Amino acid sequence: MNELDQQVARRLTRFYLIALTVIAVLSVSGLLFIRRTISTHYDDSRVVNVAGRQRMLSQRLTKLAVLRTTGLRAADTVSFDSLVQSWGQTHIQLRNGTLRMEKGYTVRKSARLDSMFTRIEPYFQSTYRSFGLINNPRSTGSEKQRALEVILKNEFPFLQQMNNIVFQFDTESFQQVQTLERIEWLLAIATLLTLVVEGFFIFRPVVNYTRLIIRRLYSSEQALQLANSQLGIANQELETTNQELAESNRKLIDTQAELLRATEEKYQLQLSEETVRSAALLEGQEEERKRFARELHDGIGQMLTGLKLHAEKLKSTAVLDEKQRLRFAELCDLIYDVIQTTRQISYNLMPSSLSDFGLGATLGLLVDQTARSSGIDVVFDGDRDGMRLSPSIETGLYRIAQEALHNAIKYAGARQIKVVLRQTSRKLILTVADNGKGFDAETVSQSAGRVRTNNGIANMETRARLLNGELRIESAPGKGTQVKVSIHVARK
Repeated sequence: MNELDQQVARRLTRFYLIALTVIAVLSVSGLLFIRRTISTHYDDSRVVNVAGRQRMLSQRLTKLAVLRTTGLRAADTVSFDSLVQSWGQTHIQLRNGTLRMEKGYTVRKSARLDSMFTRIEPYFQSTYRSFGLINNPRSTGSEKQRALEVILKNEFPFLQQMNNIVFQFDTESFQQVQTLERIEWLLAIATLLTLVVEGFFIFRPVVNYTRLIIRRLYSSEQALQLANSQLGIANQELETTNQELAESNRKLIDTQAELLRATEEKYQLQLSEETVRSAALLEGQEEERKRFARELHDGIGQMLTGLKLHAEKLKSTAVLDEKQRLRFAELCDLIYDVIQTTRQISYNLMPSSLSDFGLGATLGLLVDQTARSSGIDVVFDGDRDGMRLSPSIETGLYRIAQEALHNAIKYAGARQIKVVLRQTSRKLILTVADNGKGFDAETVSQSAGRVRTNNGIANMETRARLLNGELRIESAPGKGTQVKVSIHVARK
């Protein structure tokens, strides 16, 4: 009997180890490959951003060159020489394939990108030399004037070629993302096929083998009972048989307990994987917001600013009559409104003050901006120059505060909101309290008007959980709402 038990146990153990090893190898391989591809995509996003900045710098240098040549004063006080050096070095680094900034970024270029850099090189070299002549104090006025003509002649083809390079960088990066998606599908299909194969060739044979063993045990038990009835075995032998059956029952109970424990461990593993997936999704969203905000600010924002300058210059032309001047003035105001809206959208996507000055200062700016735009009494109580935290904690708490303020203004009808940030050596507490109409937390899911609020609450809970923190919402009808997030921070 013991030999049979050991045989069954060894066979079950071997089959389960094979099945779990195959699934684990597929899962870990997929995670490592995806992590490596995402890391490479971060470098591609940085390269696209820097390539886009080259267009802005060339326009800025052209403007400064015009102002220097004509002798006009400029509000832009940045060093012309430093801008030329930065523009030239960055172009050479992009062309050579290594971008050196806060760290080294590899510029992955295809044959098409190499040919694009080859076509843009004459325009770059000619423009770079002309900038050098204008910046040289020993250059004469005629030399500077000829250099300016060269710059203006090369400006449009350079910008056109640079636009093509930026779009090609972005296209190749998107193609890599599509390749990653296809590989993810292949890994998922491989995992499903592995499960099907294991079901047919591992688990099904194990079930059949177990059924066969149980039948043998059952046949042995029947034969034993028949022998006991025919031979009239003594009560002592019957008691011994009962003890053996009891031992088998205890082993069966132990096996069930082990299966329950394995199921619980699998459930906990699935929860951990879900948490990791949610964290990766939120991190990807934040990185995409950051990239899009930089694109808006550095790309569209700079082009709109250039458009406003051209419109103001046309407005001051003497040949325009008063009616046309008024139209140009309205056009300038409209462009200014578009610039402000673009900056506001960029700031809402990812405030630059969060990485520059920290959570306290950014929350203060958020409160001030909310108070101005909504006309509600919104105050901030906290240290604007507090201890810096990790970027993930600062971004998560900022998004929670942003969602809580949005809910308080849009759904609660609050007239007074208070944001409090308290930080100790071990804990960080963020509180957003309002005097709005409140709600019943237990029955809020049954209200049709709270669908958007529920999604916001779910987002806040997910962010708090990913930060290993606790989110508490205290509210009652007519008594306002308080959102409180507590996060444990390590002592430095």
